[in-house]
Order: sequence, then structure tokens, then C-alpha cells
Amino acid sequence: MQKLVFAILAFGFAGIANADPIKTTSNDAAYTVDADGFINLNQKAFKPGEKLVYRLSYGVWDAGEATLSVLNTKKTVKGRELIRVRGVGKTISAFEWFYKVNDVYESYMDAKAMIPWVFKRRVDEGGFKINQDYTFYQHKNKVENEKGKTFDVPNMVQDMISSFYYARTIDYDNAKKGDTFSVDIFLDDEIFPTKIKYLGKEVIRTRKGKFRCHKFEPVVEQGRVFKDDDALTVWITADGNKIPIMAKAKIQMGSVKMHLVRWENLANPMASVQ
Repeated sequence: MQKLVFAILAFGFAGIANADPIKTTSNDAAYTVDADGFINLNQKAFKPGEKLVYRLSYGVWDAGEATLSVLNTKKTVKGRELIRVRGVGKTISAFEWFYKVNDVYESYMDAKAMIPWVFKRRVDEGGFKINQDYTFYQHKNKVENEKGKTFDVPNMVQDMISSFYYARTIDYDNAKKGDTFSVDIFLDDEIFPTKIKYLGKEVIRTRKGKFRCHKFEPVVEQGRVFKDDDALTVWITADGNKIPIMAKAKIQMGSVKMHLVRWENLANPMASVQ
């Protein structure tokens, strides 16, 4: 179940990120490129201390919860500062009695380039366990898994968690209906090319009130998790935070809805409507 939460986060929200970050960054000339070719973004969408809490519901029942946190770290790679982003998913209420979930996803991201250097995945779902560790050699376009196997990957490839944050640094205020964007995500020893279509602006009502949003329709892979290739709709706040606030998905066993129910330490005011 929690893989579904993070699948929505990654494959839905990450598609906002265009493959060419220099041309799409919202920071007006606020980036540089260093000698190794890495971009240094002066992003202002989020900061250490931010926490986002999502609920996953089936009909009227809340079945799962996912928490995303941004944390400081003293770690560096090639002299570049890292931030730690952490996603924790779990079942809640009566669902824990017959299918208990406790999943943890962690990404150590380049604080300026918004790309991952290390990704850790710990899945425990009803006794089914997955332990994955990926080391990204972004300067070589390589990824190594926990078994020592190496894979070729595209430039600025993302993981499930880093893609969520990288997407929030992109400027889509000037996007037109029908525009599509793409990004590559590495997961389960595979590259997942993702695409998303912009559907325009919309004011939506959530559990926490009404918000001005951008609306997107990710193009997802039919049959893996989602029912159709247009089965997912995502709304993202039309403000400086660019937070995915709600998502609706049709899946093989029905339909689900994900809501942002709590947030802390945002970098910017929310686009709420009175």
C-alpha cells in the first residue's frame, strides 16, 4: 500500500520536472554551473525542517499515512553539501490489523543541484521485505545497487524521493494546457521515464480548506499500479512552495485519494482561498 503512496508522489509529482533544468528553473538567473557541470540552484520552495503529512484513503476510510521530512546533514560528496529527505509510510486504524506496513525511503540529495547521491529503501509490508541501497555517481551517469551491480543512467536521474523535491524547484507558472514534461526515475534496478501533462489552473477544496492549484495528469504505465495510462490527477499549490496537495488515482482494485493533511515549517505562504 505505501508503495502506492510513494508511486503517486514519484511518478505523479516528479513528472513536472523538465529534463532541462536550466531552461525551466524558476530562479531568475539564480543558478551557476560549476567546473564539473553541476547546476547550483538557489531554490526557495522548501527548507530543512519542512514536514508534510499525507493521508491515503479508500472511499471514506483512511488506510495509510505518508510523512515527508527535509533534514540537515553534515555529509558531502565531491565537496558538495547534501540534504537528507526522508519518507515514512505506514498503515493506520483498522487496516493495521490485517496488513501492517512500515516503509522508509531516504535520499541524500545534492543541496544545490537537486539530484540524489544515495538512496535507501526499507520496505516491510505484511512480512514482505525489500532492502535497497543505491549509490548514484552523477558525474559518471552510473548507479550501483547494494549487490555491486552497476547501471548506466541518464543525466540528472532521480530516485523516488528526490524527484518529489526536484519537481518543486521548476517554474510552471507559464505552462500552457497540453504542455508535457518529463524526468527519469531509477527504481528496482530500472529506469522509469515519466511524463506529465499540464491541465491548467483550478481552485480545489481539500480537508484543510480551498487552495489555488496547478492541475496535472501524469502519463503512467498501464497495468503496473494504475488502471489506465491517464488514471492519475494531481493538484499542486500555485505558490512558492509548489506542494502536491491532493491526488486522485484509479488503480486495479478501485480508486484512492491522497490528501495533504498537515504541514510544518514551510518556506512560503500557502495559496489558500478565503
